[in-house]
Amino acid sequence: MKKTLLVAAIFTFLTVALHAQMGGAQIEGTEVFKNENVTFHQIDDHTWIGTGRMMSNESLYLVEGNEKAVLIDAGTKIPDLDKIISTLTKKPVILVATHVHPDHTGSSIDYFPELFINPADTINIPQMMPNYNGQIRFLNDREIIDLGGRQLEVIFTPGHTPGSVTFIDKAAGYGFSGDSFGSGNLLLTTNFSTLIATCEKTSVIMEKNSIMYFYPGHYFGMNKETRQRVVDMITLSRDVLSGKVKGEENPNGMIGLNLVVSDYGVRINYNAKALR
Repeated sequence: MKKTLLVAAIFTFLTVALHAQMGGAQIEGTEVFKNENVTFHQIDDHTWIGTGRMMSNESLYLVEGNEKAVLIDAGTKIPDLDKIISTLTKKPVILVATHVHPDHTGSSIDYFPELFINPADTINIPQMMPNYNGQIRFLNDREIIDLGGRQLEVIFTPGHTPGSVTFIDKAAGYGFSGDSFGSGNLLLTTNFSTLIATCEKTSVIMEKNSIMYFYPGHYFGMNKETRQRVVDMITLSRDVLSGKVKGEENPNGMIGLNLVVSDYGVRINYNAKALR
């Protein structure tokens, strides 16, 4: 439990700093629910953005079809999240997670009997969500989640964590990427080779399917993940691996990420292991 709280504090520190840089921009759409823990905005007829308060705009997304709905991430600690969601949709709700970190799979997951994740992120369960008593189920890369008249495609996008996932709505032209591309400040817990492969894969998918942007895991209203940002991450990552760009030492770097590099409008936190 202490480790989980420590990790939570770390992510809070980093995302608060990011929020300060972005100036506290406003979320688009119509506000449809608000309490001391979360605010939901409706961005189109069947899609909602939830904004948590504990880890600087930790974001959760409700995506509804004709037959069922998907809740993407559950924030940090939102009491009665299931009841809140039931005021927004009457459809059965499936909970999925972009990755296993406490600002996305916090205690609010306990309101749901199942949680779907990438199996590669099970390595983080003991530290990040040790007390979940529901059933863990696994997603498949390129799997289609059919909600009835609306589909989400599951794309494995490791880098931030070994099992990070992005969900794409091809018909709508957007998706939901959690922290896969950093919300403007990527914490790279794997390595640059993995990140490059993810970004190359994602760039092709975005171009081929005319995906305009991804809603990120910490959305402030002006930091959607565009294809250009994904391409810039490839360029910066290659520059680091080639030695063209050197990371700056950050001895106080969180979760062991003691190096940071920033260029092309992209910021990546990493450590020496990421260079292998």
